[in-house]
Amino acid sequence: MTQDQERSSTEPPPSTRITDVAALEAYLGEPSVGARLKVIDHVDEGAAHWIAVSPLAFLAFGAGSAHGASAEPVAISLAGGTPGEVAARVDPGRVRMALNAIDDPGLATVGAPISTLFLVPGVGETLRVNGRVAEMDARSLVIDVDECYVHCAKALIRSSFWQAAPRVDAPDTLAGFVPESAFFALASFDGGTGADISPKGDPAGSMIRLAGDRLTYAERPGNRRADGLRNILAQPRVAALALIPGTDRVAVMTGEASIVTDEAQRAEWTVAGKAPVLVTSIALRAAAVRRSAALARAELWPVRPPADLPSGARMLVNHITINRDRSEAAEQLRAALAVPGTMEKNLADGYRTRLY
Repeated sequence: MTQDQERSSTEPPPSTRITDVAALEAYLGEPSVGARLKVIDHVDEGAAHWIAVSPLAFLAFGAGSAHGASAEPVAISLAGGTPGEVAARVDPGRVRMALNAIDDPGLATVGAPISTLFLVPGVGETLRVNGRVAEMDARSLVIDVDECYVHCAKALIRSSFWQAAPRVDAPDTLAGFVPESAFFALASFDGGTGADISPKGDPAGSMIRLAGDRLTYAERPGNRRADGLRNILAQPRVAALALIPGTDRVAVMTGEASIVTDEAQRAEWTVAGKAPVLVTSIALRAAAVRRSAALARAELWPVRPPADLPSGARMLVNHITINRDRSEAAEQLRAALAVPGTMEKNLADGYRTRLY
């Protein structure tokens, strides 16, 4: 831990912790049909275009990673640079990423799980590509793709990520950095073959909180896939990367996470009269604030959207359409989405009424 932190014995009591998947699903509910159908097992043309115009990706590396001098089950980093130079689709089953675009290329291990989250300037939705590091050479790594899907825009909207102005000043201690951060990504690993990276966002001052060596944050509404939460139940060690939109500094943290239902803790995160159903607490093992060369190269602020801006709504419809699930529920959803503008309206309604 950094010297600017005080030790804290504050820890969620065992009676308020979620320790199994059944209890988790009782709180969150099961994922919707759409959340399931939006996942495909390859990188289609739309996703390939998304990756090609993305200047920044968050990366989660599963078992086999080495975070600094100590082995960790999961680690996190950023890849950034000129769009087209960060990553590209090799074929529908593989994505190639430049090692010199990654802040910590030594974290990658052939055969280990990897999860990536690609951002496009001005677009609220993000693209996730999950798989395994298939091969590496001196210049790049290749990902064998298992999953490809669009993530909703709620985290970026809540954080006002694309509205930030460039700034050169940022706190250089964790205690100063955390209250100003408005966006972070959580890297988790299931202890077997799956890694996940999940975006989190809220206004500065209400996204993450630090008390001694314990970090907490609210689990805001999403698509109820809850991959990261399921991973925590299987293997609680996580890594997180927080940033202050507009700057090129990040806070990189590792620790052991627990999922908390305590009513008093949830009430502390109430927004617009709505308390989250869950809070995640991380007992930090290590933390550091540093400059990210990848974030600096990406030059995200001021925002300059690409001329050929991808559409999250259109990609969602495409992925649901080509998903191989042919169940009755799947066909009913496809029929509903065949009406032009349906997905755009559904997303807009959700972003307006269900951010919290």
